[in-house]
Amino acid sequence: MPTPLEKARQNPESMKAKILISARKLFGEYGFHGTTTRMIASDVGIDISTLYYHWGEKGDLYEAVIIDMNDGIRAKLIEVESIIKGRPLAERIEIAIDELVDYLFDHSELSNLTIFRYFTKNRHDSSFDKHIPEFISDIAYSMGLSQDRNNASPSAKMKVLTMMNAIHNYISGETFFLPMLKITRKEYISLTKETVKFFTLSNFIELEEQRTE
Repeated sequence: MPTPLEKARQNPESMKAKILISARKLFGEYGFHGTTTRMIASDVGIDISTLYYHWGEKGDLYEAVIIDMNDGIRAKLIEVESIIKGRPLAERIEIAIDELVDYLFDHSELSNLTIFRYFTKNRHDSSFDKHIPEFISDIAYSMGLSQDRNNASPSAKMKVLTMMNAIHNYISGETFFLPMLKITRKEYISLTKETVKFFTLSNFIELEEQRTE
């Protein structure tokens, strides 16, 4: 029997899908504890009983949001791998940063929820935390920093964390940084890529050269 998430994916125009989209947006903006089912129902334009009928408790809906985002980023990493496979290290890193920045800006709720999980206490246990080490290894492998997808070294993982933390912070801080910089959103995204590359490329390439000497 299909899960509510599978049903929402099968029919993007369904009420389940509309609730899922709203939940992604609101959980990303206010976090798990700052978002109520009443807020989601109001955003969709339904009563609370309809939301419970389609998704059950708030924790069930939150879990579906996390799984949906996890699956999305996993698919994106597979796509990135197909683009950068076999290219020189510097080129792999540049392309991977471009692709990940674009994807995460288009799905800013993922960065926002990541920041929430880093810096706030959350009593809700979710699969998001369980998959973080897996994604770090996937990214390290995609960028050519690890030869083993399932067992990236702590050093490779730390390099990925440094890069990903920078991207997440630029995305989550967009509404704060944009007025400060007095630039357009398009310029901001471009500068995010440029800045992350500036602090990432030279260090990664230097380490790679030391490793191969």
